[in-house]
Amino acid sequence: MSDIDRQMQQDGFWANPAQNASIMQQRRSLERRLQTLNRLRSDAGELAAWRELLDEGEADEDLGKFLDRLEEELTKLEMELKLAGPDDDKNAIVAIHPGAGGTESQDWAEMLLRMYLRWAEQHGYEVELLERQDGEEAGIKSATFAVRGPYAYGYLSSEAGVHRLVRISPFDFQARRHTSFASVDVYPEVDDTVSIEVNDKDLKIDTYRSSGAGGQHVNKTESAVRMTHLPTGIVVACQNERSQIKNRAMAMKILRSRLYDLEMQKRAAEQAEREGKKKDNSWGSQIRSYVLHPYRLVKDHRTGAEVGDANRVLDGNVDPFIEAWLKGQMAVPGKDDLAL
Repeated sequence: MSDIDRQMQQDGFWANPAQNASIMQQRRSLERRLQTLNRLRSDAGELAAWRELLDEGEADEDLGKFLDRLEEELTKLEMELKLAGPDDDKNAIVAIHPGAGGTESQDWAEMLLRMYLRWAEQHGYEVELLERQDGEEAGIKSATFAVRGPYAYGYLSSEAGVHRLVRISPFDFQARRHTSFASVDVYPEVDDTVSIEVNDKDLKIDTYRSSGAGGQHVNKTESAVRMTHLPTGIVVACQNERSQIKNRAMAMKILRSRLYDLEMQKRAAEQAEREGKKKDNSWGSQIRSYVLHPYRLVKDHRTGAEVGDANRVLDGNVDPFIEAWLKGQMAVPGKDDLAL
């Protein structure tokens, strides 16, 4: 019996689900890896059978399908083994903000929102839209959503940064080419087991009426909440719920996740300085370009990964970039020491 199973069998374990959430998450992670191992053991037996058929000259097109599936499973396992950080198996909170440029950038931000929602849907993740402010003409002024499922943060953390779009603007009557920017921020969703102290005196809380695009469908009550953390200047908002109390609770959860992420960045920077590593100044910088005119290409500037089918990428196929980024990551000594 494992240590985790022994803890789960202790009296009172199930009476405190929030306190024991991290233990349950560890158990689910181990179960997923055990399932993958069992599948690979089964594949090893099947591979031996195929070898015998090859020796006898009796292999057919089914062998190709088997090898494709095996390669896919091995790639997935390789990715999961690289996701060994203290937060990689957590859920993710994603925030998207347009850059300067008004409607053009706001439309680009909405395209990114759709791209990540489609990616999450294709991978079977649960998504909760926490906040969305629509632009007056088109697009969004901001959006925040949670992605919940195995290694959601580990995968999506590779998407943090500035994304650049080059296209013929549909909002320019002269059909000129425009360049737009939007930022994507990704934070691990923290639970009650992580100690993040937030003092009431450090908070400024504003309430307002949430609305749809162009000011449509304005709520009659001020249920939306905007929370400002004065010491850091971090601002979060939530308007997804009809209840102000629920929006306030969710805004606090987002704030705690951002403060946790800020602390983790600080510790990582201090550790890198102690080890004499060159500081990576990619935070907040342009990480990827999506070119729709005069040619069609999506290129990641960190890894050099390219995909010519831009429409497919914008429809949620960002896996080639996530996989390239993960493969390029080096193991960080002492990474586990960064946990709070």
